[in-house]
Amino acid sequence: MELNHYLQVTEIVDFSNEELLKFANKLAKNCKNDTEIAKKCFEFVRDEIRHSGDFQDNITTCKASEVLQHKTGWCYAKAILLAALLRANSIPAAFCYQRLSCSEYEEGIYCLHGLNAVYLKAYGWYKIDARGNKEGVDAQFTPPVEKLAFTPQENEYDIKQLYADPLPEVIQALQNNRCYADMVANFPDIKE
Repeated sequence: MELNHYLQVTEIVDFSNEELLKFANKLAKNCKNDTEIAKKCFEFVRDEIRHSGDFQDNITTCKASEVLQHKTGWCYAKAILLAALLRANSIPAAFCYQRLSCSEYEEGIYCLHGLNAVYLKAYGWYKIDARGNKEGVDAQFTPPVEKLAFTPQENEYDIKQLYADPLPEVIQALQNNRCYADMVANFPDIKE
C-alpha cells in the first residue's frame, strides 16, 4: 500500500508551520514507538482543543496551525490538526467520515462527521476520533479495538474510504462559515 499520500504537508495540513512542527516534536518526546506518539497526539487534540460546537465558539478554524493557535475547532478541523501532528512525526494519517444525524443542532438534518485513521506499524490502519468527549461520547485510543465517538444508528453510516486530504465540501464549509450560527446552518454533507 502506498502511504506517502498520507504523509504530505498541504496548505491545510500545514505541519511545515514552525510552531506546529515544534509542538509535534514535543509531543513525541520520550515516546518509544509510533503507537505511543499517536496516542499522545490523539489525547492532546481530543482533550486540549475545544470542540467549537460543544462550546459554541464563534470562530471557525480550518488550517492545522489555526486550530493549534486558537485551541478550538469543529470535528473536521480537529481531524486536520491531528493529521498534521501525526504526519509531522512521520506517521501516516488519513481523513475518514461518518454521515450522522445533526439533530443536536437542528432537527431532521444530516451532516458529515470528521475523524481520522492512523497507520500504526503494529496494527495497520486504525480509526480514531478526537472530536472531544462529553456526556454520551467516550472516544478512546485502544488499538486494535476502535472506540469512536459515535456508532452509526438508523439512517446513519460510515463512509468506508480513507482520504489523503479533507473532502472539498468540508474545507468549503470551514472557510465559508466563520461563526457558530453559520456553520450550524451549513454543515457539510454528501450522500453515497
